[in-house]
Parts: sequence; structure tokens; C-alpha cells
Amino acid sequence: MGEIKVTNLAKFYSLMLLYEGPKHGYDLIKTVGEKTGKKFSPGQVYPFLAKLEEHNYIKIKSEGEREKKVYVLTPEGKKFCEKMLHRFSELVELAIEPNLSKCAHCACEVYKGGYKEKIKEKEMVFCCSHCAASFKNSRHSH
Repeated sequence: MGEIKVTNLAKFYSLMLLYEGPKHGYDLIKTVGEKTGKKFSPGQVYPFLAKLEEHNYIKIKSEGEREKKVYVLTPEGKKFCEKMLHRFSELVELAIEPNLSKCAHCACEVYKGGYKEKIKEKEMVFCCSHCAASFKNSRHSH
């Protein structure tokens, strides 16, 4: 049967929407299209949903008079989503890591920029002006 490849943001986002709760196919198409700013066609969604069903990651329920299909993650599907979330978070971490600095006072991680101040001829990064002031005060009291 082979593993399902989540090769684009639309598939990943579809999974995350299903992780939030049951969805109609049309809701997935519409929401993914709105969030990604791209036209997302039924030909991209339904084959992916069929593959998820084939792997027992989703089940299909019918509801309403017109028997609209609602896609629901199975327990295996939830595990698969969590695995994908973990993989995606690792990629995001790798992408932003070069832009992280640690606050010289509280050690929180600061993404791009932060508050910089020269202390004893050395430029230091802080998360905010309050940490910079606290850092300076703690150095004067020692």
C-alpha cells in the first residue's frame, strides 16, 4: 500500500483541518484555497482523501437529506497527522533557527531583531528594553 506522501502545503493543510474536526470535501477545498491564496481544485482534494481512506486514516459519514459526505479522522489518522505535524515543526525549526538569538538577560529566544543595546562596547541582544535595563541593573549590583 505504501506510505502517503504529503508533498505540498495544500495536502498538509487539509490534514490539519481534518485534525480540527470532521469536514465536507467542499469545506476543505474552500478553506485551503482561502488560506493558501491559491485555487485548489476538487481533483487535488478527492484523490488525496481517497488515499487517506484507503490507508484507514479517515472514514466517511453521510449526513443530511442530500447525503453529503463528511470526512472524519480515525485514531490511526490522528496519529498520522501528529507525525506530519512533528515533521513540519522540525522543518520550520530548521528554517528559523539561523534567525534566532537568545536574550542576554532571560535567555528567551528572539526571532529576528529583538532589542539591541551596546553595553561596554559590545552589542547585546535582548527580547525587550526591560530585560536590557534589568541586565544592566544586575551587573551594577554585583
